Amino acid sequence: MYESEVFRQELTSLQAMLEETGKSLNIEHLKEQLIEYQEDMASPGFWDDIERAQKINQRASSTENRINHYKSLCARVEDIDVMMELAEEEGGDDMAGEIGEELKKLREELEALKLTTLLTGEYDNCDCILSLHAGAGGTEAQDWTQMLYRMYTRFGERMGFNVRELDMLEGDEAGIKSVTWEVSGEYAYGFMKSERGVHRLVRISPFDSAARRHTSFTSLDVAPVIEDNGEIVIDNDDLRIDTYRSSGKGGQHVNRTDSAVRITHLPTGIVVQCQNERSQLQNKETCFRMLRARLAELQEQKRQELMGEVKGELKKIEWGSQIRSYVFQPYTMVKDHRTGYEMGNIGEVMDGDLEGFVTAYLQKL
Repeated sequence: MYESEVFRQELTSLQAMLEETGKSLNIEHLKEQLIEYQEDMASPGFWDDIERAQKINQRASSTENRINHYKSLCARVEDIDVMMELAEEEGGDDMAGEIGEELKKLREELEALKLTTLLTGEYDNCDCILSLHAGAGGTEAQDWTQMLYRMYTRFGERMGFNVRELDMLEGDEAGIKSVTWEVSGEYAYGFMKSERGVHRLVRISPFDSAARRHTSFTSLDVAPVIEDNGEIVIDNDDLRIDTYRSSGKGGQHVNRTDSAVRITHLPTGIVVQCQNERSQLQNKETCFRMLRARLAELQEQKRQELMGEVKGELKKIEWGSQIRSYVFQPYTMVKDHRTGYEMGNIGEVMDGDLEGFVTAYLQKL
């Protein structure tokens, strides 16, 4: 049945939401910025400084994408308005389902675009490197780490990001002790930074023959991938570089050379390692990207501390330090302790449905 008044109210609400989002994005300013970028890119000698040129090119592309996305949503509103006028003239029952679906999709896309207006941090539009480390809980914590890795992989795919594993240390009996991976895509760091911290699991352990309830902890670190533009200076004298044989499942695929690389930054104690690239040189290059990301993250945390705005800090991996709890028994609930946001369907959360948690965090910043 075609519900003209209901559909009209929803469209009016979406039009107001679109106008508000356009003001938040400051579309006219974005257009002016894009013109400046394009004039710069067309100037003689633009590519003489390749690093600067790449940075300007990336900014121009990102700005143009935001403008075009907003324009496409404006066009969608007009198209739906025309559909509704046609439906009202012809009775509309046959078009009710299509119009309802279009309104639903438009609201989802508008909410996603509106969320990007909250991503104004220096590194929010960067790719990012994430690392999970099992904490207190032994085998149970290592299994929990593997569950979280699957959850974040699914979340990355839902968001349209590219996900690439860089390094993994498997558990002794089950699960994984640690894993590092890269997430790339527009605003990858901006969306993933909210997940930095300690994640607590409460469940009946499948590894306990007495079927007792266990509590386990895993920490997640999130660092922005930044360009090697000289902002982060790495002195080779501050590094210890070790090579070792990559771990594998054995058989014909086992790596028989010392291609894996571990780099220790002595002044900070930061350790990064990579074994998933095809050669030692590629692993080393990836390690340096990871190290720059970690140092950039450390620099940003120090800046926030000076401003008295420490957000998303990593805490000791134990009781009372968690940012979020995932309870499987005696009831099911996922609750973020920073925002109060919670979901009862833990299965959906573990399948990567984290948008609500991310939105609540960004809105609170």
